[in-house]
Amino acid sequence: MYVGTQVTAREDDDFRVWAQLGLKHICADPPGAPESWTFDDIERHRDKVESFGLILDMIQLPMSSRPIEEAPYKDILLAGPNRDRQIDAVCTMIENIAKAGIPAAKYNLNLIGIPRTEMERGRGGSLNEAWRWEKADPNTAPGLAGVLSEDENWERIDYFLERVVPVAESNKVRLACHPHDPYTPPGYKGVTRVLGTVEGLKKFVLMRENPYHGLNFCQGSIGEMLENPREEIDDIIRWFGSRDKIFNVHYRNIRGGKLSFMETFPDEGDMDMVRSLKIYREVGYKYMIMPDHVPTISGRDPVGVAFAFCYGYIAALLEAMERGHL
Repeated sequence: MYVGTQVTAREDDDFRVWAQLGLKHICADPPGAPESWTFDDIERHRDKVESFGLILDMIQLPMSSRPIEEAPYKDILLAGPNRDRQIDAVCTMIENIAKAGIPAAKYNLNLIGIPRTEMERGRGGSLNEAWRWEKADPNTAPGLAGVLSEDENWERIDYFLERVVPVAESNKVRLACHPHDPYTPPGYKGVTRVLGTVEGLKKFVLMRENPYHGLNFCQGSIGEMLENPREEIDDIIRWFGSRDKIFNVHYRNIRGGKLSFMETFPDEGDMDMVRSLKIYREVGYKYMIMPDHVPTISGRDPVGVAFAFCYGYIAALLEAMERGHL
């Protein structure tokens, strides 16, 4: 296990700062629209990252956490007329990622984005993302996806996996899918989010089962699915980790649980993140541990400082474990 980041570098100095902080492994995307990336773009980007003494562990496929209305490859999840062509484009990108020597790619199968209610005050007056079902509108109209049944959602996901997973295997690229964030009741915005429950995620990783098909395991998102995240998360990490289905970890904590939570820094939420880190080690997890969705804090560089705190926190825990102090 090692510290990682997926924060977008604003300028070259960000790459230098990460190297200076001792953070060597990153998930970072080439410039430009993802659907336009060629092999040369990816190779050039890898060379630039490596010029700062960093290692490019992962990039994002053009299937993000944004609502489907903003997706470049809408037809994959909408079963539109260009679905096969768009899946072929994803397969070509996986081949290019492999050719460039990048071992993993993350992606989302998201239709409605990341619903949240208004931000809430956290430690020291920070502003934190939150989701309170009682403050949401349960009758929000469906978007571009329309009304989509659970079965049809699974059929579309399986159609994608059937074509993409063999390409990932033949090219030895780990595909890390992010859970749906957060859990929403069936039919919210017309969609039942099948990757918004633990049972759904278990079903997902066993579909087209393959060593290169797994999760971008967001501990925060999974905690958001649980009634009691502190007590339930351990066995969930063990279930996926013992099956080698965790390809990246978003090391994020929350206060609360299913349908009512606020995001927090990793050291202050309800889940015992030190205990979780021990379990990742116990199950043999060996990739990036990265912060995710940090609170908004004060200062001249609030994002940079907040993430730097998280990098240091994770690095200190990993060092303590290595020395046998945890």
